[in-house]
Amino acid sequence: MRKPRQLSLFTNIAETDVLATEFSEQPSERGLLAIAMALGAREVAGWSSEEEHFTANLPTVPPSLRDRIQEQILAGFDPLGEAFCRLRPPVERRKTGAIFTPQPITTAMVDWAEQFATPERVIDPGIGSARFALAAGRRFRDATILGIEVDPLSAVIARANLSVAGFAHRSKVILGDFRSVPISSINGKTLYIGNPPYVRHHLIGSQWKRWLIEEASRLTLSASQLAGLHVHFFLATVAKAAPGDFGAFITAAEWLDVNYGSLVRDLFIGPLGGQRIVVIEPTALPFPDAATTAAITTFKIGSQPKQIRMKRVELLDDLQLSGDERVVRRERLETEVRWSHLTRRVRRGPAGYVELGEVFRVHRGQVTGANKVWIEGPLSKGLPSSVLFPSITKARELFLAGKVLEDASILRRVIDLPVDLDVFDTPVRREIDRFLDRAKKLGAHQTYIATNRRAWWSVGLRQPAPILATYMARRPPAFVRNRAEARHINIAHGLYPREILSDCILQNLVDYLSGAVNTNEGRTYAGGLTKFEPREMERLLVPGLDILSQGAT
Repeated sequence: MRKPRQLSLFTNIAETDVLATEFSEQPSERGLLAIAMALGAREVAGWSSEEEHFTANLPTVPPSLRDRIQEQILAGFDPLGEAFCRLRPPVERRKTGAIFTPQPITTAMVDWAEQFATPERVIDPGIGSARFALAAGRRFRDATILGIEVDPLSAVIARANLSVAGFAHRSKVILGDFRSVPISSINGKTLYIGNPPYVRHHLIGSQWKRWLIEEASRLTLSASQLAGLHVHFFLATVAKAAPGDFGAFITAAEWLDVNYGSLVRDLFIGPLGGQRIVVIEPTALPFPDAATTAAITTFKIGSQPKQIRMKRVELLDDLQLSGDERVVRRERLETEVRWSHLTRRVRRGPAGYVELGEVFRVHRGQVTGANKVWIEGPLSKGLPSSVLFPSITKARELFLAGKVLEDASILRRVIDLPVDLDVFDTPVRREIDRFLDRAKKLGAHQTYIATNRRAWWSVGLRQPAPILATYMARRPPAFVRNRAEARHINIAHGLYPREILSDCILQNLVDYLSGAVNTNEGRTYAGGLTKFEPREMERLLVPGLDILSQGAT
């Protein structure tokens, strides 16, 4: 039988150059596997028949080369993982979500995890080259380590790194999909930590998309088949973890805002027990092969903290800094549909002042789609008063009201029909049908807004807001206490308290905002118009409830 030839880790690279900090040649996959096996990959439990086949008939590795690679691993470097990244270019690795994490991030995530508890077990659901497993294994010296990986090459590399680090006796690597791998229960807490693979939905099989929908429904949550693979991993973690288990994941940050990320947001404030979100700007290269914003999420299964810590960093060196974190009330996350703006730095103000969004939600009024139809006029003659709601339909109505709107009779009324028209008796229904026929002749049922409503004839006005505000003018916004309980359409914002507040607090807030807000705090457009979007208005600094209750503003 022919003797296997000796081979360096990289083709066309001399053995003495293998440990260079920058690799200038392409590594060989078989050479990489040979090195991993020489470093003791098979000593880690969980060895599979597929890995056995994958590593058959490998060439011999020079002992000096093995020793040099081992020295690098023991020094905290990841030469095997770096070689893997050279072997598989980014465009290929993105198909399986194999994006390895820089050391400052793994260290910070282990530090944050340690604040919860000391785990009996560490699980990395997509172990890659074992960067997270190694960091956690060094920190938690008595914890067992379980890594799960779909790529046999990565699995063998992870085994080698764990073996060199001296963790083989307490480690296991399973070649499989985290979603389907059974996780046994233990006496003690498990730390889930890692970088769940980011794979776009069009590369995810239909059977796994069905799994996502069905698994979410078991938690009475909804999921979108447009969700990426990282969303699946959050859900699988909730399904497998026990109450009190904890963890830290780094993923692309898109789930904070996009519609198909709503499942992660629901899990975060629900069974996942989210604790902290740290957003890393693309300039910091959290994913070296992709200019993507990252989000680190820490969690404790089953917990429901009243406050969530949030932070945004531009440099990896800033991850460990304790400053610049903002505290967001849980109730605010429950009512927000987009979260990334909440990670931005809190504006500094006098002691006892908070951002308006901490105590109020700001909502723009409803868009009618056709004011000439839905605001009362000749067209609506004969409609019952029960479907006509006094509303703010022009900004000047708020400017003229002063600080308090007392009388709704001076306002025009907006037609707001219920979705179910069968609630009306026959005479009233007849008048409504006549009105809808007239509205159809004007094309009211074909506007973009109407075609995207649950029922084209139902405008869906919000409930009266205790405080109303203008948001676009050549002057500061008008803030008005809405004692008339008027509705509002999209020319105004409504300020809705997150908890029941006294009339004294509401009026004191109006008095403060009326004198404190200036045009510099909004967006100024050509022509001098200043606009306050709802999220910008929520960032206004206002006295806290304790101060407002005393009237000292």
